[in-house]
Amino acid sequence: MRPTYREPYRPQVHYTPARNWMNDPNGLVWHDGEYHLFYQYNPEGAGWGNMSWGHAVSPDLLHWEELGTAIPATADEQVFSGSIVVDEHDTAGFGKAAAVAVYTAWYPKSGLQAQALAYSTDRGRTWTRYAGNPVLDIGSTEFRDPKVFWYAEGGYWIMVVALAEERKIALYRSGDLKAWRRLSEFGPAGATGGVWEVPDLFELPVEGGGSKWVMVVSLNPGGPAGGSGVQYFAGDFDGITFTPDDTSTAWADHGRDFYAAVSWNGAPDGRRYWIGWMGNWDDAASIRTHPWRGAMTLPRELSLVADGDRVRLAQRPVAALGGLRTGTPVSLGDREVSGTTALPGPAHDGAFEITAEFEPGTARRFGLQAGDVVFGYDARAGELFAERGPREAAAGWHGGPAPVEGGGVRFTAYLDASSVELFGDGGRTVVTDLVFPAGQGLAVFAEGGTALLRSLVVQPLGSIWEPLSP
Repeated sequence: MRPTYREPYRPQVHYTPARNWMNDPNGLVWHDGEYHLFYQYNPEGAGWGNMSWGHAVSPDLLHWEELGTAIPATADEQVFSGSIVVDEHDTAGFGKAAAVAVYTAWYPKSGLQAQALAYSTDRGRTWTRYAGNPVLDIGSTEFRDPKVFWYAEGGYWIMVVALAEERKIALYRSGDLKAWRRLSEFGPAGATGGVWEVPDLFELPVEGGGSKWVMVVSLNPGGPAGGSGVQYFAGDFDGITFTPDDTSTAWADHGRDFYAAVSWNGAPDGRRYWIGWMGNWDDAASIRTHPWRGAMTLPRELSLVADGDRVRLAQRPVAALGGLRTGTPVSLGDREVSGTTALPGPAHDGAFEITAEFEPGTARRFGLQAGDVVFGYDARAGELFAERGPREAAAGWHGGPAPVEGGGVRFTAYLDASSVELFGDGGRTVVTDLVFPAGQGLAVFAEGGTALLRSLVVQPLGSIWEPLSP
């Protein structure tokens, strides 16, 4: 049966495959007028296995065309996470401007993980494995997830790749994507409660002037809400070594369902976008959506913001989301909130952009309620939060710090059929959770006192799947 994209809990503004299992984003690249999203995919079923690369393309990071399996698993090799570069100068000999995938080949018979290549000369539609694979093999069973980029100042390729159980990131260089020489290591640092995976390294402007390099490391377990999570370090990179400004733990997202985030290579205008798997390894096996399993977060644009003597990562949903606004928004303002008050307008059966500003008043916490899911601000903890209902795989409260500024708290939430993403403190605090609300309808609430609602706009969003629906 053909998927309708209106199945229960199917996200309406987040990417999901038509059917079957999906996890980590892979091979993110802008190439020949398209954003490419590859991902860990099981072509054969709804559970993890047969790891291959699925593939979708988009003109705007929101409306995706699924192209099927790009690099399939074989009996001898499964295709784990990796990245894609556009080889403008034909350094590898696969053709000028060929797309080259650098991925982790996992060999089931030996358990070894090594780095391998595949290439495409037809806009990523078909792929050929390199006959000389693997190109980087250190005899390890925990050596994975290469992110490769062109380091223009040195005129060579850089690879960052995880030494998972050592909690280290190894840096390599190459002139041709085939022969790699080790440069340095980073780590252990920050959070080390689980294995390190899916690294990324890129330079970002600091708002107000200057730039810093950012090292991203996914961690499983040991994340901020339990299970898996993503941390980052800001610092300097000289073409050989990444040197962090400090090694304290900084989380990219304080929710439970943000993992394996990586950024697009070659995005237009030098912008840096990334996306993560909206999942958690502690819960993934128990989430039984059908006919698909797994979703991506909203794509987000990244920058750095000075905060005292350090810089912090800021994330903002891509501007194209504004083009999904549809229908008549519900707007409220200048009223006291105590207890729970239902909002007029549509039930929660689609996707919404919710912008809110509150004065805390005497309330302990306040915000929005969707069925048995609540999200908003906890005044005692000083944190933006989401709390999932008792039916969830990991019920409970997940949050991150956000200050009261000018006497008020402001946040934007994107509520979809099975997720909520909250952005506060100018994008410096983000909370992403999968949610499966029991009951429909939206309400504002305040607990333990009274809060002043300065403004609230609940804006319906159109579906990214409408052109695909029957």
